[in-house]
Amino acid sequence: MIVRIMGEGQLDVADEHIAALDLLDNAIESAVEADDETAFRAALVALLERVREVGAPVPADVLEPSQLILPAADAHVDDVRELFKEGGLIPG
Repeated sequence: MIVRIMGEGQLDVADEHIAALDLLDNAIESAVEADDETAFRAALVALLERVREVGAPVPADVLEPSQLILPAADAHVDDVRELFKEGGLIPG
């Protein structure tokens, strides 16, 4: 799956990692629902770090459609709340 982190670029993440990423997505969703900025920030940073860890960078000169777009680490909880209206950051 090609994942774009806003402001950083794309990473190719193997399907075997998606379930673990979904758990981190659930933590973000819970923090957003609770309006807990501290928990939100920690969960978002954890998700982005994990994507960077397991993903292989897509070369900048390669254009691939992103199946998943994640907000930047400095995204505000209100911005991400809007994304959850569509079912979360990670589909499924």
